[in-house]
Amino acid sequence: MLNSATTRSVPLEAVVIGASAGAIEALRQLMPPLSQNLKLPIIVVVHLPPRRKSLLPELFQPLCAAHVAEPMDKQPIVGGGIWFAPPDYHLLIEGRHFALSVGAPVLFSRPSVDVLFESAAYAYGASLTGVVLSGANEDGAAGARSIRQHGGHVYVQDPRQALARTMPEAAIRLANPQFVGSLAAIAALLCDSTGWSP
Repeated sequence: MLNSATTRSVPLEAVVIGASAGAIEALRQLMPPLSQNLKLPIIVVVHLPPRRKSLLPELFQPLCAAHVAEPMDKQPIVGGGIWFAPPDYHLLIEGRHFALSVGAPVLFSRPSVDVLFESAAYAYGASLTGVVLSGANEDGAAGARSIRQHGGHVYVQDPRQALARTMPEAAIRLANPQFVGSLAAIAALLCDSTGWSP
């Protein structure tokens, strides 16, 4: 479902992605094509259990042409990398730097998709795209709405194709996304927005 507001008025500077239940399966399809000739930062929150090391960078680095890592607090944000929020920390964007926070969980989650999306919306405004993928709670919907309110774009995985429908359905209800569709279609839209080669 594509609406008439998909034309971008300013260049895309960053992509933020949120997912929970079903995240690995969705990201396995989405990330490899986006990592080709990557010029922008892709920043990802996946709900993780606390007090356990995340294996997401190790899992996705072999699948992606770009560098995959967890950011450190106050680290400058540079293009050409894929950044996963570390477990038990909220990941925020402050200016053009990462920030880590041990603030209270949001919808029982730390890291929270809403926290990342809302801070990124404030930092990047209309030059941001947020992507909401499969998940079993409503985290990400308020953040996606904030991205839209700041002039950015929101793309949502088709709930019928998601392992868990709750997160994409909530984002559709609250954020009026510019696009709802398959992971392949989302990847193609992002590649077209940035001149990447899928």
